[in-house]
Amino acid sequence: MTDDVHDASSAEPGGADEIADARAVEQELRAAQTVPARPDIPVDRQLEAILMIADEPQSLVSLGAAVGAPVPVVRQAIERLVADFDGVDGTIRRGFELREVGGGWRFYVRADLDDVVEQFVEAERPSRLSQAALETLAVVAYKQPITRSQIAAIRAVNVDGVVRTLVARGLIEESFTDAETGAINYVTSDLLLQQLGINSLDELPLISPLLDDGADGFGQNEGIPDGRV
Repeated sequence: MTDDVHDASSAEPGGADEIADARAVEQELRAAQTVPARPDIPVDRQLEAILMIADEPQSLVSLGAAVGAPVPVVRQAIERLVADFDGVDGTIRRGFELREVGGGWRFYVRADLDDVVEQFVEAERPSRLSQAALETLAVVAYKQPITRSQIAAIRAVNVDGVVRTLVARGLIEESFTDAETGAINYVTSDLLLQQLGINSLDELPLISPLLDDGADGFGQNEGIPDGRV
């Protein structure tokens, strides 16, 4: 960065960050050859649609690349959406909120409505897990903490819906969000231990007898509690 850029960006708070963000989104747009934004649809509505189906926090840069808009424009649109959903200026306060977490933005149910959602989930949850859910749960149990993309790589299928089901059932839970990628890492819950009738993950059965040579599949010791292969 040259002295001229530094002086110009430091003239107002956040100037340097906006310049860096703008350059980052410009590079990402060129690399991904993103289709220009729809001029007939406001940026706010485009972002709202993207965030509605996003399972992980989306950064301003990634959102800007998705709609073909500069980061400052995206930031202003996000601020308007937050105010709209929060009921600012006479709008209706929604049952969800747009929250910044892990370096990105994502929709969340408002805390004061958690009991309502929990009651709904309890009433709707199936009595038994599907084979796909059981397989995914096993991957999480032996490889935790683990992200959805890592689970998908192991199972070679899309696991978004299955992970949501397991979270809703209370068998796995969000542990932490990766600071660099924004990916959510999942771990098993205490409820799973109760359902399995064990006190800790150390009591999980060994999986090596189920493997051809005891080395494939999950790997030797990487990411497995106490190397339970």
